[in-house]
Amino acid sequence: MKNFFRLVPLLALACSSVTAQLATPERLEQLRKLYPDADANHDGKLTEEEGRAYYAKLRPAKPAAASIAPDPTAADVHYGPHERNVLDFWQAKSDGPSPLVVFIHGGGFVTGDKSSARKDRVIAEYLAAGVSFAAINYRYRTTAPIQDVLHDCARAIQFLRSKSTEWNLDKTRVASYGGSAGAGTSLWLAFHDDMADLQNADPVLRESTRLVCAGSMSGQFSYDVLRWPEVLGEDAVKKYAESTEAYSFYGLKSDEEVRGPLGQKIRADCDMLGLISRDDPAVFLSASMRGGEITDRGQYLHHPKHSQVICDRCRELGVPFIADIPALDLHPPKDGPANLREFFLARLKAPQTTGATGAN
Repeated sequence: MKNFFRLVPLLALACSSVTAQLATPERLEQLRKLYPDADANHDGKLTEEEGRAYYAKLRPAKPAAASIAPDPTAADVHYGPHERNVLDFWQAKSDGPSPLVVFIHGGGFVTGDKSSARKDRVIAEYLAAGVSFAAINYRYRTTAPIQDVLHDCARAIQFLRSKSTEWNLDKTRVASYGGSAGAGTSLWLAFHDDMADLQNADPVLRESTRLVCAGSMSGQFSYDVLRWPEVLGEDAVKKYAESTEAYSFYGLKSDEEVRGPLGQKIRADCDMLGLISRDDPAVFLSASMRGGEITDRGQYLHHPKHSQVICDRCRELGVPFIADIPALDLHPPKDGPANLREFFLARLKAPQTTGATGAN
């Protein structure tokens, strides 16, 4: 019982409905003194996400949801040097090289796991359609800055392409999707220029990072956090952003460094909205969060406005997209794919088309 009461402050921090009241610099400092191990990067400051992640480690584990996916063809395959640089792969039965869908888990870049894909019937559905499937882990941003986390995911795509012969994959037909952090990362991969380094001594890094299509479920519009006020409003940022978010996100030491030459370069490379160009692949954007006034951090991170501005930019440039955002009265076209799975199968199994799809 004593341990329970010691966990109450962190329990409250973990609840988004009370985050606004608890995630002040003063309150976070109090929690850091109570739980020094919660300061994962040992920088002397406790962030809201570090507090949540620490609570997740201490709370009693819930029974794992039963997997309804078949066993992977290859499990916990290392695609990079870090312990979380691992992926699971399911090979579809196919006469020729199969397309590939890659799942990138969510969790605010501080929690989550590739195993969550196994609780969905989608793996079996893709395999039945002749599409192979992979689910990846990546480093948390408690141990690596966001730009390195994103490059973990890019390397996973490159690694999978490097296994195309062994795993019977069509490396020209690769898609990725996810929710929240996995959604934003998928958009980043879709909109970023190809990161293949043809002269690299590492053969994995010579492979392409480009996607044929991507899916975003309640994702973010940019990982340049200095752009968030222009979409979500100054008041929301003041209330719900972490006190050190503007620089700790990138592994930098101050707001001044974030705004300086190094910070500008990093932020531009993490800005999905700013990376969109006319030659980018089709995307499916869904957002189930309510719209309107932002009243908690969860809504701040997943507000439909994030997806809306991506739709607007895609429409402006002629990048194909489909939107399913009820709060904004945006829905898939009646004569087109009704959901992400149908969208992926149409894009991966048929010749690519041009022109904006589902301009809503």
